[in-house]
Amino acid sequence: MKRNKLLWTAWVLLIFSVVSCATNLETRKRQSEATRNLGEAYMVQGDYTSALREFLKAEKLYSNDPYLQNDLGLTYMAKKKLDLAILHFKEAVEIKPDYAPAKNNLGTAYLAKKEWDTAIKYFNDVTGDLLYATPHYPLANLGWAYYNKKEYVLAEKSYLESLKIEPRFIIALRGLGQTYIAVGRIPEAVKTLEKAVKNSPRFAALYFDLGRAYFLSRDYKKALNAYNKVMELAPDSDLALKAREKARKIKK
Repeated sequence: MKRNKLLWTAWVLLIFSVVSCATNLETRKRQSEATRNLGEAYMVQGDYTSALREFLKAEKLYSNDPYLQNDLGLTYMAKKKLDLAILHFKEAVEIKPDYAPAKNNLGTAYLAKKEWDTAIKYFNDVTGDLLYATPHYPLANLGWAYYNKKEYVLAEKSYLESLKIEPRFIIALRGLGQTYIAVGRIPEAVKTLEKAVKNSPRFAALYFDLGRAYFLSRDYKKALNAYNKVMELAPDSDLALKAREKARKIKK
């Protein structure tokens, strides 16, 4: 009888311990999620130092959260810590293998490191995911990777596929225009970049690319106007300095 009572007591204590651990885990999960939400609010404001502080607190509470690991990756990428960003994006994908945004972010980090082939691998994984809500992003990223590899046929194909999904997507329009310049299809470059400028009239880099396309088509007046627009929109930037030099050469 005494032995049975001891066994019963042991079982009760074990069950209590399991329930207590589960309760503590759920509490830590909730606290971690609340802290992560605060970090995301800082991240939206562009305060990446405060965001990182909150994300690291959240990770100490509960690290097995793919969304938190992705947030950490984004924050480290914003701080130019690409190797750390990659570690966290990979952790997010390991926890949640179908987490397409983290795969796209992994590809973007490898783009920033100029590791084009690795970036292409991740972007292809994402574009093959029929459930991914915004495939025009990885398609445009894929275009940029191929562009930098000088595989212009594949770059054009990727940008056009992106634009089929979102015809006004500026990143894809700009990339397509740059691709047309690279292969000497200048009239198509002008048409594409004019459309891009119409859709995003405050984007200085678009005017710089358009100025180059106008110059190559020997329309020097329009090229000069485009370079002047760069200086108007981003007067203190490195791009403005380049535009000023281009404009000076045209005037000569």
